[in-house]
Amino acid sequence: MKLGFHVGYWGSGPTPGALEAVLKAEELGFDSVWTAEAYGSDAFTTLAWYGASTSRIRLGTNIVQMAARTPTATAMSAMTLDHLSGGRMVLGLGASGPQVVEGWYGQPYPKPLARTREYVDIVRQVIAREAPVTLDGQHFQLPLKGGTGLGKALKPTVHPLRKEIPIHLAAEGPKNVALSAEIGDGWLPLFFSPKSNDFYKAALAEGFAREGARHTLETFEVPCSIPVIVHDDVEEAASWIKPSLALYIGGMGAKSVNFHHDVFARLGYEDVADKVQELYLAGRKDEATAAIPTSLVEDTSLIGPAAKIRDELQAWEETVVTQLLLRGDAATLTKIAEALG
Repeated sequence: MKLGFHVGYWGSGPTPGALEAVLKAEELGFDSVWTAEAYGSDAFTTLAWYGASTSRIRLGTNIVQMAARTPTATAMSAMTLDHLSGGRMVLGLGASGPQVVEGWYGQPYPKPLARTREYVDIVRQVIAREAPVTLDGQHFQLPLKGGTGLGKALKPTVHPLRKEIPIHLAAEGPKNVALSAEIGDGWLPLFFSPKSNDFYKAALAEGFAREGARHTLETFEVPCSIPVIVHDDVEEAASWIKPSLALYIGGMGAKSVNFHHDVFARLGYEDVADKVQELYLAGRKDEATAAIPTSLVEDTSLIGPAAKIRDELQAWEETVVTQLLLRGDAATLTKIAEALG
């Protein structure tokens, strides 16, 4: 199983020591580095910054939010970065959720699967540069209908370095996971657990079986972001992860539409997820954090002494996951890499 480094998105400012950690990841032989965006720092700018200081490590977005840019704008950024990096770009896309899509970007959220299918179609057309880009879709029309009538189907002026740039889709629900397998080159899971492997493997199989699917399980990538903390005290290690889990389960989405909450409910923690969400939305964040059992952290993370982590890693190696995306500073990455062997 390969290792990657997930830088994520900034907090209130640039992530301290991020470039140093990226350089360490490349030195350690990590396969990839990934950036993210929410409603602050953007994914492409930071990825280009890291790419300029590296020469081998693949450069991925985990994720670029589709509502943030038109499909052609996203394709332009991906194609540009692919050229500048010598063909190291991996484009990770995601639909995000209605709070961000409609509240921050001012774009409609309904029918995200159909919207994703059209979006990816346009991106692939731009990068392939085989003909002027056109689509008469429900969500996207190129040229636009109902405008001045002067819109013209165009090909990018830039000739792509590669006719195809790998496209990975972020997904948590079974329908989105199946779509990833059908039209994508990889799936970017969040809060994956070996215990849920059969559920996700079945969803992927549904996508692979569809007409026109691009891959089989054997050629498909599944880079998975996972917290790994090497520490003698399991409970203390878990305490560093629980606040983030409380945020996602309780506050990253409306009460009626929170895909992260649903992931843990499917994993067997529905009562916990409901309680965490209730407490978090009531402003009782500390209590929400305290309501998360360490077993939930252990199901979706690798924490504890190095020997425990190596033992639990065997279960991950038997899943659909092809790469573990780690977080931390340069020293932490070194320590984790040593623990994972």
